[in-house]
Order: sequence, then structure tokens, then C-alpha cells
Amino acid sequence: MRTPVQALNKKGSLRLYVRQRQLLALLDVLGGNAGNRDFQKLLFLYCKELIPTDQTSPYEFVPYRYGAFSFTCYADRRRLVDCGLLIDDRQHWTLTEKGKRIARETQDDSMRIFARRYHRLRGNALIAETYRKYPYYAIRSDIAEQVLKNDEAALSRIESARPEGTPSRLLTIGYEGRTLESYLNALLQASVTVLCDVRRNAISRKYGFSKNALARACDGVGIRYEHLPELGIESRQRRGLESQADFDALFRTYKRKSLPRQGDALAKIRAWLQLGESVALTCYERDANQCHRHCVADALGQILDQRGLFDQAAPHDTAEQNCTVRHL
Repeated sequence: MRTPVQALNKKGSLRLYVRQRQLLALLDVLGGNAGNRDFQKLLFLYCKELIPTDQTSPYEFVPYRYGAFSFTCYADRRRLVDCGLLIDDRQHWTLTEKGKRIARETQDDSMRIFARRYHRLRGNALIAETYRKYPYYAIRSDIAEQVLKNDEAALSRIESARPEGTPSRLLTIGYEGRTLESYLNALLQASVTVLCDVRRNAISRKYGFSKNALARACDGVGIRYEHLPELGIESRQRRGLESQADFDALFRTYKRKSLPRQGDALAKIRAWLQLGESVALTCYERDANQCHRHCVADALGQILDQRGLFDQAAPHDTAEQNCTVRHL
């Protein structure tokens, strides 16, 4: 069992995000104890039903093996265990006495009303409720038919919620400004099958985006993760970039000196596309024009276009050639 770590601010109070306090408060109004799946589904319903549309939900979710799942929620759980606010129990969410005291500082009437509305709903009946109300989050469920018990209408809505499959194509995506869940949902909704990480060093201080964590998250939603560090740019070369002109100068050098030596890496991506995969190139920057991944996409576009294969790849405009790649 881990020893609690006290993370205090200057006034001696625990430093917690608002969402972490909301999580504790919700667990308290639900009785202070809940099984893993039950609490995950109740937190999901709370985020969907009680958060005003003009406010950001404390947690986002992805479709997972048992329905809606939040990676961030489980990261917060580890933090709250370390702070001595949750008991270290892998099967349950259980407040400590200290956790209860903090939870009661955040509770409100809407949480209590929510708890009364769902106080009898647990297990498969609770999971089925989430599937019926929010079918998109059941598209990867292993247990939909089991918990819906031949509810053909609900199963049909789940099938209709699946993003349409697409022909092989090339896309790019940056994770700047995205949560792990919103990033994964963007990939799923674009029918991406292979995420190709083109960072030189696939590490990040942003939760979920270091190599191993991102690979596990992708695997959980049915996307294959590949890392091609040879396509990256060393961090020292990116220092001091302040204007688009600075970025453009860096990318001209990259296309002239680095990319021509990466034929093997480009051939791997081309082969995935030829096998029918939808490939998304990923790096940090939200704006593809400030990220070298657009250079990689342009180089692939030229190769595919020359071989008469680009009609299998993607749609987006680039100023340098007629081929297209979609930037998510």
C-alpha cells in the first residue's frame, strides 16, 4: 500500500483541482463507497446530465470495453489515494474520513438530487442505462448484447453511432490544448486505425501523451500506435521560434536535410496506407503549420501522388502541391 503524500499549498491546504473535489463530493453523496464500474458510469452520467452546456465538464470519456471510460478520472484516483483521501482499493472507490471532510465542502443540492435519482441503479442495469442514453460510448463495448438483453432498438442505435469506415487516408493531429479523451475521440470519429508518433522524443508533461501511456490508451480504443522517432526534429533546433517565419525557416531546413534521409520511415507509412489503414501523424502543436508533421505529410503526398495512390489517402489542402491531407 502506498504511503499518502501530502501536497499542500502555502496556506497548508491540500492542492486539488476543482474536478477532483467534485469527484470526492459525488462519491460522498453516493454513500462514500462504490465499485469501479458503478462509479465510472455514475460519474459519466453526472458529467453528461448535471453540467450546464455553457460549462466545461470536469471529465471527458471515451468508448471503452465496458462503455464510457475516463483515463483522467483514474489518474486523479491515484492522486487522491496518495493524498490520503481515498482508500487504496483496486476494486472500489472508498472515501477516507479525511476525504469525507473535504467532500462535504463541495457538495451541492444538484449532486444530492442526482444521487437520489440513481440510488437504486447499479451493475448491468446502470451500464445498460448509459448505453441507451449515450450509444456512442458503447461502440467498443464487449458486453452490450449481454447487458441490453436483446434490446434491438438500443443495439441498433449503438451500431448507428459507430463512425463510418473510410478508405485508406492520411491525417495529422496535434495534442496541444486537448485532453487525452478528446484527442482519442477525434481519432475515433475520423476512423483512424494507426497513430504514427513523429516526435523525436515521445515524452510529455501533459497527462497521457508520453509514449507508453499513449500507446496503452490507443490500444484500449482499438487504434494501433507506432513511433517513428527518426522523423522527429531535435528539441534544440526548435528553441527560439517566435514567428511563423521562424517555423518556416526550420521546416525548409528539415525538408532539405532531414527528410531525404528518411526513406525507410516514409516507406513504412506508405505501406500502412497501401494495406488500407487510415494513418494519423501526431506531434504536439495544434496548428499543423507550426509542426513538422505537415512536412512529413507533404512528402508522403508526393510519393503517393507519383505512384497513383493518393486517391486512397486523404483530403486537405497544402500550399505546396495539389495532394490533400486532413488536419484534425
